[in-house]
Amino acid sequence: MTKRARKRVAVLISGRGSNMASLIAAAIDPSFPAEIVGVISNRADARGLEIAGAHSIATQVVSARDYDGREAHDAAIHEALSGMKAEIVCLAGYMRLLSPEFVQKWKGRMINIHPALLPNFRGLDTHARALATGVRVHGCTVHFVTPEMDDGPIIAQAAVPVLISDTEETLGERVLKMEHRLYPRALKLLAEGRARMSNGATVFTNVADESGEIAIVSPGERQR
Repeated sequence: MTKRARKRVAVLISGRGSNMASLIAAAIDPSFPAEIVGVISNRADARGLEIAGAHSIATQVVSARDYDGREAHDAAIHEALSGMKAEIVCLAGYMRLLSPEFVQKWKGRMINIHPALLPNFRGLDTHARALATGVRVHGCTVHFVTPEMDDGPIIAQAAVPVLISDTEETLGERVLKMEHRLYPRALKLLAEGRARMSNGATVFTNVADESGEIAIVSPGERQR
């Protein structure tokens, strides 16, 4: 049997790159169906660039300051991705809205991780908003990227309890741990062709309902 080639993945970041690091760690295993071939940042001071470089992964800075408008900037990013021969794009803390034209070019091949259980708490400050709203369950979501912010079809989610004693920081730390578990699983499903976007929805193939690949629930924690 011919071994299937691993999908070539590029990651877009703006900061520390902790989710990028979780993808890199997963891809170190040669049996993982994707390899991280490049990391692009819109910020030269993004700490994630150092992490990628330490793993001998190609990095590139494409600063919005060097381009006249979002469309021109996104065109430069697309050119960089093409140069890396990327087949899949993962957004990992990329803090810029992408143009509809760019999103269309990568339709069904670009995914994002969001620190909330979508469709709740789209946008920023998700942990503070979850606490203010009083929800008892919070978490994170990996979804396909569409032109509307944080609105694409969901691939996988992970949930954590919201503790009475939680602050924005403690809740955020607990969610981040789940993000690091969830993102590689979702990328694996996409790279293997077991999750795909079709007609505005995620279609799964050979994914069991109870497999734990599309949903993770953290152990219960004592309320203090």
